[in-house]
Amino acid sequence: MANQNLNAAKNAKKDEFYTQLVDIENELKHYKAHFKGKTVLCNCDDPRVSNFFHYFSYNFEQLGLKKLITTCYKNQNRDLFSQNDSERAIWLEYFGDKNNNRVPDPEEIGIHYLNGDGDFRSQECIELLKEADIVVTNPPFSLFREYVAQLMKYEKKFLIIGNVNAVSYKETFQYIKNNQLWLGASIHSGDREFGVPNDYPLNAAGCRQDAKGNKFIRVKGVRWFTNLDYKERHEDLILYKMYNPDDYPKYDNYDAINVDKTSEIPMDYDGMMGVPITFLDKYNPEQFEIIGLDRYVEDNPKYGHRFTINGKETYARILIRRRQQRTGDVVETCHGASLRTEQPHPYPQSAPALPMAAEPDAEYNSK
Repeated sequence: MANQNLNAAKNAKKDEFYTQLVDIENELKHYKAHFKGKTVLCNCDDPRVSNFFHYFSYNFEQLGLKKLITTCYKNQNRDLFSQNDSERAIWLEYFGDKNNNRVPDPEEIGIHYLNGDGDFRSQECIELLKEADIVVTNPPFSLFREYVAQLMKYEKKFLIIGNVNAVSYKETFQYIKNNQLWLGASIHSGDREFGVPNDYPLNAAGCRQDAKGNKFIRVKGVRWFTNLDYKERHEDLILYKMYNPDDYPKYDNYDAINVDKTSEIPMDYDGMMGVPITFLDKYNPEQFEIIGLDRYVEDNPKYGHRFTINGKETYARILIRRRQQRTGDVVETCHGASLRTEQPHPYPQSAPALPMAAEPDAEYNSK
């Protein structure tokens, strides 16, 4: 039911979702070293309600930022940031605390007018983008493809929030395959609560209104998308199952086996495997190679369609192959020494499945 909120927003272009501060803090703690001496741009944000602006302005000195820039859509007055009723938009710049009270006071925040409406695609907003080192925001879900394409065009580092189904977009997936984009560190399953404007209809499960009249909705399948590296991304997924043809049938129309759960990837299979898109929550580029997305792999005999098993289409699948060394391969350790790899020992098949990987949520497995 909570996904109805996302679909309704996309259909009505109601994309003004306000990310909660706790979700921002939980994710940003993995990247603090990336921000020292950098200019940060939040170009889809309303500073009156934006927790991105709050986080970076209050942590400016701790992160060692050079500058914080925020653009706002069609706003003129600091008390009317989100009303969209002005003919002019503004952008803000903040250079840090000047009076040592550790609070971003109004007189420390530079307010400038834009000529247009503050759309991230406008030339004046693109000029601000060029000035930034890292972009951190919650872009409009309905414009996710276009937003990411712009970040890639201008070669920006970024940390943005979106829906996990975006990984199945042809354009987005190509960035993932080329190791130009990956999923963030802190959200791997479940739903997240977002603030919404006062005129947003609360007509689905998961909606609420607090004592102050602020409205909130819950959206499933939320993920962070980034090209900032973090330690956990390079941890191996521990594999424990052995391959057998009964548990891992081959597709009718493609030479690869089907794996229903990321946690059940066979440890001894070297060929191509089709895994759920939530595999990306555990993806280590040193452990696995991404071959492609089922419907868009070039040698798919029914290009544009999912694979089939016994004539029935499967859910969305990512094609992968193991990179791990075979027995006898010589590898270099982190201390510069060499060692020869041994065949890993599988866990007994009677052992219970270990909770080492996120299970795919049903709604993500849409055809």
